Amino acid sequence: MRDDSPRRRPPAALRSTALCSVAVLALTACGPVIGEDRAERTAPAGPFAGLSGPEIAERSVQATKEASSLTLDVDFTTEDGPLKAYMATGKDGKCAGTLSVGATGTAELIKIGGAAYLRFDEAFLREELKGEPAAEAQATLKLLKGRWVRTDASDEEAAEELELCDLDRLLDDIETNDTEARRGRQTTVDGRKALMLTETDGEATYTMYVATEGKPYLLRIDQKGGDEPGTIAFSDFDKPVVAKKPADTDIFELPE
Repeated sequence: MRDDSPRRRPPAALRSTALCSVAVLALTACGPVIGEDRAERTAPAGPFAGLSGPEIAERSVQATKEASSLTLDVDFTTEDGPLKAYMATGKDGKCAGTLSVGATGTAELIKIGGAAYLRFDEAFLREELKGEPAAEAQATLKLLKGRWVRTDASDEEAAEELELCDLDRLLDDIETNDTEARRGRQTTVDGRKALMLTETDGEATYTMYVATEGKPYLLRIDQKGGDEPGTIAFSDFDKPVVAKKPADTDIFELPE
């Protein structure tokens, strides 16, 4: 029997391929390249005195992995268009933020333990519903406009959509094996003192910004040139993630 009801699952808004590219950008910035600049072994002065670029990168990644929570600010270009995300995520299962894929439309996301809530603006919904029968599309718009779609965070499709909420998995993708990151100048990132580490891979240039006061957190990664230029910024380390369940009247429960 044909089901004429509105779509039974939320639009595939947080595409796995787009979200994975966040980890790919971080991995490329810190990952395997040609070799190490041995000249850095001449006991450089300043922040992290005596440490080479690769050694600083390793300490920074380790410190960042040990954070109980952080906020990601993502802004870069993929083959599918712009990808922007602002997401606070913690190892306690809480996550909250926004994501936009393509030129228009925004999705909001809240995750608390085993439950996830997604809300899509009209532009996002209309983009996802292209090609659907007009009556069905209009019914879905009316049903979901301004409402949160609740789903089980362990659902296979939801798991793909919630990749930015999996802090352990995201940070595990950042490695420093064989990096040739070179020490650069000192600067500031959002008011925090930082040391720049740079490296080049083909047409892409990567810059890591490492905090020089307190724990050596990774504050930002920039990619210029290459196929997918962009920036990932890290902030709010170890701060509790504010994630509040939407009001029951604003939640749409997916049918079984």
